[in-house]
Order: sequence, then C-alpha cells, then structure tokens
Amino acid sequence: MQTRTACTSILIGKSASADGSIMIGRNEDSKAAWPKHVVKHPESFDQAQFKSVVTGLSLDLPAHALAYTATPEWTKEFGLYEEAGINSAGVAMSATESAYANSRVLGYDPFVTTGIIEEAMVTVVLPYVTSAKEGVMRLGQIVTEYGSGEANGILFADHEEAWYMEIATGHHWVAQRIPDDSYAVVANQLAIQTVDPSQSDFLFDADLFDFAQTHHLWQPGTPFVFREIFGTSTDFDRIYNTPRVWDGQRQLSPSRASQPTDNDLPFILRPDKPLHLDDATAILASHYQETPYDPTGTSEAAHRFRPISLAKTQESHVLQLRPDLPQAIADIHWIAMGVAAESQFVPFFAGTTDTPAAYKTGTLPAKMDSAYWQYKLAGVLIDAHFNGFKKQLQAVQGGVHAQLLALIDKVDQESIGLDTKGLADLATKGTLEAAAISAQAWQAFTMDLLTQSTDLSPLNFKTDLNL
Repeated sequence: MQTRTACTSILIGKSASADGSIMIGRNEDSKAAWPKHVVKHPESFDQAQFKSVVTGLSLDLPAHALAYTATPEWTKEFGLYEEAGINSAGVAMSATESAYANSRVLGYDPFVTTGIIEEAMVTVVLPYVTSAKEGVMRLGQIVTEYGSGEANGILFADHEEAWYMEIATGHHWVAQRIPDDSYAVVANQLAIQTVDPSQSDFLFDADLFDFAQTHHLWQPGTPFVFREIFGTSTDFDRIYNTPRVWDGQRQLSPSRASQPTDNDLPFILRPDKPLHLDDATAILASHYQETPYDPTGTSEAAHRFRPISLAKTQESHVLQLRPDLPQAIADIHWIAMGVAAESQFVPFFAGTTDTPAAYKTGTLPAKMDSAYWQYKLAGVLIDAHFNGFKKQLQAVQGGVHAQLLALIDKVDQESIGLDTKGLADLATKGTLEAAAISAQAWQAFTMDLLTQSTDLSPLNFKTDLNL
C-alpha cells in the first residue's frame, strides 16, 4: 500500500537568503515517464468531502477553500498527488519527502492502511490554512485522528518562517521550525535531531514522549533525538540517502568538512554566503558534479551513490515567498518539468488565475502539446551525449534564467498601485509570458540537439563525401 516517492528537499530561512525570501523546494521522484500538470484552483465556498482512491480515507473538508497552485498527476486513477503549491494566504506546502522508520517503532505503532498518505496531503491541507504552523497542526490532527499510511517529511512556509514536519509511524510526528539564518537538505531519511519540548520551535503529537518512554525507546532526562529513536541508519542509507545531504551541504556550506557516508550530518546548517533562488534550484539539479561520484563521469565511483537529480524526477519545484510585495506576485511557484539538471525552472506567480495550456495537458503515450513532454524530449536528447551537450545546456539554462529574472523585475515594477484585479491580471500575464520565454528558447535548443544528434549515431562511419 505504501506509495513512496524518493525525493530530495531543501528549506531556506529568510535571513539565509540574499533578498529575504523564504524558499522550500523538492524533487518529485517516482517514474521516468509519468506526466505532471500545473493548475490553479480558484477560491471556493462549497462544502466538500475528500475520498482517497488509494486508502479509502474520507474527510469532510471546510466550506471555505483558498485559491492555490498545484501539480497533480496526469491521471486521477491512482490518486491526485498534487505535491506542491502556494495558497492565496501566502502559505506554501510541499508533500512529501518519503522516509523510513525503523522496525522497532513500527512494531509498537504500525502504519494505518486507511490513513492519510502523500497523494492526499496538499489537497486536504493547503487550501485550509493561513500560516505554516497552522498547516503543521492541521496535518498533525489528521494523522492523530485517522493515522498515516507511510513515513513522510512535509515542507511548510509562510512569509515569516519555514517548518519541516516528519510523520514517522501510524500516529507519531514532530515538526521543527527552520532558523531564519539556516537551511536544511533532506533525502529520504527522518532528519530532525534533538527535540526540545520547552522550545516553541518544535511541534509534536501529544503522546510522542510518553510513547517513547513506555516502549523503552527513550529515558527522561536524556536528549530526545528523533531521528535516532524513530529513523534508520543502515548501509542503504549511506548509499542512497546521506550522500545526497552531503552533496547539498558541500555546496552551500563548503567550509564544513564532511564525507558522503557520515552518519552525523546535521539537519540544519548555516550557509557560507547568502543564498539566491538559483542556489536552491542548483541543489535540486545536482548530481555530484566536480566529484568522483558524478554519474555522468567516467570515474570508478561514478555510480556509487544515488544523486539528487535523477532520471525518475517527474518535476522539481521551489516555492519562493518574497518580502515587501503584494502576495499575488510576491509568491512564486518555480517549476521544472522532468529532470531538473536537464530542464528549466519557470516562475508561476501565485496570484495567476490560469496556467499555460501546455502545462494543463500531457498523457501517456507522449504528445508534444505537453510542457512535460517538451522538456523530457530535450532531456532524452541530452542524455545520449551528456558531456558533449553540457556546455550548450548550461548556456540555455543560464540565458533563459536571466530573461526570467528580468521579467520578474518588470512585473514587480508594474505592480505598483494596482488593485486586487489588476494584480491578478498582471500575475496571469507574467506567468504566461514566463512560460512562453522558456518554451521558445527550449524548442529552438531541442531542434538544435536533434540536428547535431543526427551525426552522432553508432552506425556512423568515415565516408567519402563524394560517394
């Protein structure tokens, strides 16, 4: 029943960023060919009920649902999996970072087959909360009442703070506020370390400490290290999980010495310098470049560890909450379709009333009217000759990103003095224009890749040009 997706997440506090933004982001890793859409749900005042097609969970939802962006699956047959979005109250949510709990704790509190899982979380939480902390508490209440069907990490943010929540077992969870001057990189492990119940930076279920004490998992008076009590530390972790955390930390905090198989990599660190949006997206696109572990290289260690950017990434996103601007344009849902290392992060303003047509379609089999398949096609062509096309890829990504930043700056200036409708119109116009800028550049790039690839066939041979 467990529907894990093997993702990598990043959270950045407002004082750790160069412009005061709070950013949360994640790669949604599951299948190499499984289209995603980007939609904008309007505000609603209709009483609704949610019924999971996966677990059967049934929830009565509040009558008032805020507008929000989301990235659902191309088909509802196996659940919605809306994954990430920003609502009209300026709350961002990304769900989930799949994790593993140890057999000891699962023996005492097993998963609930009819409980909440990843496919439902954004849908039943994000439209109904007005702060990141409220998001943690709403999801926590659902887990307490209905149970959870899997272990997960969930990212929340608003304009004041970011929170990382971990659901470990059927009913037990904890959340930690990310310090303003810090960041966290998480990779399919329970990551939160010492939980201090006296500090307001922690939230947790009411029975967490009693559960741990009753089952001899923790002794009062000693540190309550959540990831040691509930998590795992195995050879699998040191191949699949901790190296990705190391990869993020080596780039954002290079002054700190560490190794990819270290068991004690910290959950929270301060960056060596202020972080920009492209620092966050670079981590999600990372694959151990400039190390022996890069799978695009020729080192014997090239495939030793699982990289952050993976062929099975369906989409990658960074939810950026910028200060001192109207919410409709301040909050940006950046999304890269397909593999982040071979795609483009495109900004969707949270106040948009619509999304581009190419982002609302995409099925199996592939059709080229879909943004997902357009970027995937470029990625497949790049894959065939990655190192040969790498320089051109980086040039396109960098050039388009510069154009997108210029567009955002223009939108910011044009927002001055606009009313609510004017801001919504501007956000929609800006979103459509951003998608068009990227699509035009990448369509030209894809055709160039196709042209160059025609002469790179293994069936090639040195021929006489006169024959």
